[in-house]
Amino acid sequence: MTTPTPPAAAELEVVEDDAPAPRTPPAASGDDESLSPGKLAWRRFKRDRTGLISAGVVLFFFVIALAAPLIAKVYGKDPYTTYASARPELLDAFSYPAGANGGMSSEFWFGIEPQLGRDVFTFLLYGIRNSLGIAVAASVLTMVVGVVVGVTAGYLGGKTDYLVGRIIDILLSVPSTLFFIAFMPVVFGLFVADDDNIPTSLRAVSLIVVLSAFGWASIARLLRGQVLGLREREFVEAAKVTGASPMRIVFKELLPNLWTPIIVQATLLLPLFVTSEAGLAFLGVGMIDPTPDWGVMIGRGAQFYNQDFTFLLFPGLSMVIFVLAFNLLGDSARDALDPKSKR
Repeated sequence: MTTPTPPAAAELEVVEDDAPAPRTPPAASGDDESLSPGKLAWRRFKRDRTGLISAGVVLFFFVIALAAPLIAKVYGKDPYTTYASARPELLDAFSYPAGANGGMSSEFWFGIEPQLGRDVFTFLLYGIRNSLGIAVAASVLTMVVGVVVGVTAGYLGGKTDYLVGRIIDILLSVPSTLFFIAFMPVVFGLFVADDDNIPTSLRAVSLIVVLSAFGWASIARLLRGQVLGLREREFVEAAKVTGASPMRIVFKELLPNLWTPIIVQATLLLPLFVTSEAGLAFLGVGMIDPTPDWGVMIGRGAQFYNQDFTFLLFPGLSMVIFVLAFNLLGDSARDALDPKSKR
């Protein structure tokens, strides 16, 4: 004899049969919300084709700058030898390259220099190496001074902030190019007598110091404003309540929130120093011939561009490519580090 199912139980079975199956939460799939800010920035940067191409171009320039001695050794030439002295046939009667396109050949890839007959390819390699070395050193020193002064002034405030602010105003109001032209001979005169040759190392160090002396002010002003807004935030006040030292507050609380403007400013500062250093060399107050340098090559090429445009083409075109690529890289880095960026 079959026992009838109670109505309540039957209704319960119907309800259970009709109820939707429980949904299993989706497994973690690497969504943006689960990534750190650094990984998010890298993901946004990888989606930027312009940024990747610019980074490749910039990396190429730094690689050839570092490997310039090795490349020159394999190539078999150096930037200082005047090859036309031993081989007069390389130049014509007017001391211009005898071959077509500035003397370009399988032996001299970028041709030879008018009058002196130096190899343009190796001269350009070492010129890129020296110019980038000076610009990188000046950028690093500028960023260090700018970060220290800007963060200190913004965090301490009061008289310190007022004094630093006035110094920044004075530096930003000075026409730096005119000051470089007038002041560089004074710097050289402090260490070298008037009738002595100025060592190349002294010229390089002086350029780095003078460029940094005027470059840090804009960085410091930007970071000072950022710190003035951050020091009133709750996490900084909480750190003060817990007894954290000012050093710990700066390094643990403030600096992690300042990396974005610091990185962006660094990417925009280096190409500026590259062009500034080349401009000073072109004006004769920076690196001078026979030291290989971007500005030296452009200055020499400007003397012969009517008869031999090739000698001016290679340094000018390479500088334009590098500066443009680095500026585009800075724009891409800014977009990638901006959390509001939508790609």
